[in-house]
Amino acid sequence: MKEITLFFQVHQPMRLRTYRFFDMGRDHNYLDDARNRTAMQSIAAESYIPANEMLLNLIRKYDGRLKVSFYISGLAIEQMRSFAPEALQGFRKLAATGCAEFVAGTYSHSFAALAGREALEKEVELHTAMMQAEFGVRPTAFFDTAMLYDDAIGGMIADMGFKTILAEGARHVLGWKSPNFVYANPQDQKVRLLLRNYRLSDDLAFRFSDSRWNEWPLTADKFAGWIRESEGETFNIFTDYAAIGAWNKEQSGIFDFIKAFVDNVCRDDDMRFATVTESAAAHQPIGVLYVNHETTWADEERDTSSWLGNELQQEAFGKLYAQQENVRRLDDPDFNHVWQFLQNADNFYWMATKWFTDSNQQISGSPYNSSYEAFINYMNVLSDFINELARRAESSGIEFAPLDDKTTEKPTSIINP
Repeated sequence: MKEITLFFQVHQPMRLRTYRFFDMGRDHNYLDDARNRTAMQSIAAESYIPANEMLLNLIRKYDGRLKVSFYISGLAIEQMRSFAPEALQGFRKLAATGCAEFVAGTYSHSFAALAGREALEKEVELHTAMMQAEFGVRPTAFFDTAMLYDDAIGGMIADMGFKTILAEGARHVLGWKSPNFVYANPQDQKVRLLLRNYRLSDDLAFRFSDSRWNEWPLTADKFAGWIRESEGETFNIFTDYAAIGAWNKEQSGIFDFIKAFVDNVCRDDDMRFATVTESAAAHQPIGVLYVNHETTWADEERDTSSWLGNELQQEAFGKLYAQQENVRRLDDPDFNHVWQFLQNADNFYWMATKWFTDSNQQISGSPYNSSYEAFINYMNVLSDFINELARRAESSGIEFAPLDDKTTEKPTSIINP
């Protein structure tokens, strides 16, 4: 029996407003509420709301044989509450069917794992609490931002009690091995790894609407046929939920494709859908998978260079996480809220220069005109936040942690990627 796991990431960053040097010390409103409202309402209308309705109808039509899994960031849920409650209600309806699993991750969609165990644990604690509050479940599976993973991160996640971890089936990690089997983490071999089949995932997410692709148009029969013809036990199709309706518009046929694919699988006695936890539990690991360097699902390199590959990104990341102990000591709701959206990995992604020779070229989806503009705007906000954090601590009689070498040190893997 071949199992197919459909996993979708749901995340929307909280975008910062244009924040100039002269705003520092005078204006502490950092978010661009208008842009965030527009972005959330747009993605909800194009993707989240119709995709949720489609999946709910398919679950009912096939008597629960369709299973899906989601990671929804805390920042996305906050914005759905404010700007798109119908989208959030759709996810609640999916949860109520018992056929949708909601996995744990970082609340802020952050790279907290690279800042240390304490930073990661706090992020996961907040996210897990939100999953319980919104969907009545305590997750047992884990998805880190951009599928960030290595053996050490896997060990930290295992120590938090998670039994299943989602990771990238990168060629440089797998070698001759296949992503279509369950593997074990070397630090805790009871923890099972589900690896993304990047070819199938990217066919759906990025190539579906590309008429230049030699396999275009992609049909449900063709897609299901590739799975039937491939060796393996679990076929993990992991992508962003925006692939349904936003990246691939309704007129591309993406909704009809999903419906036809679900019908194709549900009529086949040798294939079935499973949540990530069900799929991991149904199969014994065929071996231990060693991942010595951080991997992600991004770009050809499958590493962290899109977020932490240049000095701008490294400086911003190091300065931010130097404050984590001070934020913890103050423990003020307003400052905690700012701390959450400043951790969002998109802030660092927009500072990337790896694709460009012209600094005026803009990363797709970025609210900035250049990587340097993204860096300057973020550092203005961060500097004001740090100054206000110190003032509030002083007025409250709270002693701050000294900014010694231990506090400000960047992870070795960031300095030497």
